[in-house]
Amino acid sequence: MADVRKEQEREELHRTIWAIADDLRGSVDGWDFKTYVLGTMFYRYISENLTEYINKFEIEAGNTEFDYSLLADDEAEAVRSDMVNEKGFFILPSELFKNICANAEKLAEENKLNEVIETVFRHIEQSAQGTISEAEFSGLFDDYDVNSNKLGATVPKRNQMLVKLLFGIRDMKLGNYQDNTIDAFGDAYEYLMGMYASNAGKSGGEYFTPQEVSELLTQLAVVGKTEVNKVYDPACGSGSLLLKSAKILGIDKVKSGFYGQEKNITTYNLCRINMFLHDIDYDRFSIACEDTLVQPQHWDDEPFEVIVSNPPYSIKWEGDDNATLINDPRFSPAGVLAPKSKADMAFIMHSLTWLASNGTAAIVCFPGIMYRGGAEQKIRKYLVDNNYIDCIIQLPDNLFFGTSIATCIMVMKKNKVDNKTLFIDATKEFLKVTNNNKLTEDNIRHIVDEFTSREDVQYFARLVDYDEIKEQNYNLSVSTYVEQEDTREKIDIKVLNAQIKEIVAREQVLRDAIDKIIAEIEG
Repeated sequence: MADVRKEQEREELHRTIWAIADDLRGSVDGWDFKTYVLGTMFYRYISENLTEYINKFEIEAGNTEFDYSLLADDEAEAVRSDMVNEKGFFILPSELFKNICANAEKLAEENKLNEVIETVFRHIEQSAQGTISEAEFSGLFDDYDVNSNKLGATVPKRNQMLVKLLFGIRDMKLGNYQDNTIDAFGDAYEYLMGMYASNAGKSGGEYFTPQEVSELLTQLAVVGKTEVNKVYDPACGSGSLLLKSAKILGIDKVKSGFYGQEKNITTYNLCRINMFLHDIDYDRFSIACEDTLVQPQHWDDEPFEVIVSNPPYSIKWEGDDNATLINDPRFSPAGVLAPKSKADMAFIMHSLTWLASNGTAAIVCFPGIMYRGGAEQKIRKYLVDNNYIDCIIQLPDNLFFGTSIATCIMVMKKNKVDNKTLFIDATKEFLKVTNNNKLTEDNIRHIVDEFTSREDVQYFARLVDYDEIKEQNYNLSVSTYVEQEDTREKIDIKVLNAQIKEIVAREQVLRDAIDKIIAEIEG
């Protein structure tokens, strides 16, 4: 019954989200508008989170009638310092989501709602300034522009749109965030991201890794582990890959938290919001907004036991235009930099450097890096010669929004017990769903079971010795090592000849009949 109830709650939540988004989007591009929907969800979440936390403390102290949302602002100031230390932020009672909603229509009629929301968000960010949580809250609402034309051409229209937005999120049945049968806030976030990415094509998909691919990557990276020190993603996007580890292992089993880096400021803000919506406190994550390849953060942190990533495919980077990079300890061991026009291998080398000696890195890759020559071949040689490549998995095509290419996964380790590489052909492991292919639970289980067993399976997987890879000039394409099954229909040549003879005989009978008819006509 619990599973049925959970699914019913999830379906109801998704229907509500779709209705809100459909009502609010109008002429606004969905991928832009998600910032407002998700930002408002986040505002509701931290308001309820703080209220619940303070109420619980007061009730346990015997003040059973206490409700923080009804407290006067000047009285609430007494707990500001404690709340910032414990929760990382503070919100005055009058500025809670619940109370702003209660006054929203009146404020909109006065054309003040946009100004009030802007002030509230600024106050939330300012509450963390000068504290250890400052980095996690700084600029968090920068993309939530209450004066944008995307909300309406005039101030009154923007205010009316904000009322709809607040009320839509208010009416979402998210319940008590701690008591939900489903992870309602987190689930709503993931559903919205998937919905917008599927409708936005490449512009949305570049920020979004489908949940099934996230699941597979993370399961590969945590095989044999019940707890890890930290999880890291050098191109973390909205953070879905980081959070899969929390879901699979449990938040408390990722002992030192979640780390990532993201270049795009909007996506960086979404990632931090995602952490909070999945109940990851400010002191349990560290997300940086910099270019990973030329301005890497987390240099001073201990290496990571789990690295999961879906970096952008074949983007341009500084490469050898930057004379300092060849001496960078991340890239120098290979003796060559990734091509300026294709940064894929730079992300691989970066991840390898950040990987713990007992860790596993699982990275989605563009297939070209497995067979192209030049600098990429030299980097592959370095990786194979030093026995870092544990497994290469060829995935089905059309798994990702915005691209139909068949991607692959590279799994790296520094503590391999053999000098072999496993190649898995998973191109047939999918279910066709509308315009995209999808990995099912059975598909994921099949791939992970093979990854764990490392056994040869005809047409599916093969464990290959170092010498054979060397003989193939360090080509790491799965098709080089795993034989493709011939699914073409077998032809029996004897039967075919008999059929041809029958056709020829029938043709002669028809010719004779035609000749006879012509002769009768002429006669």
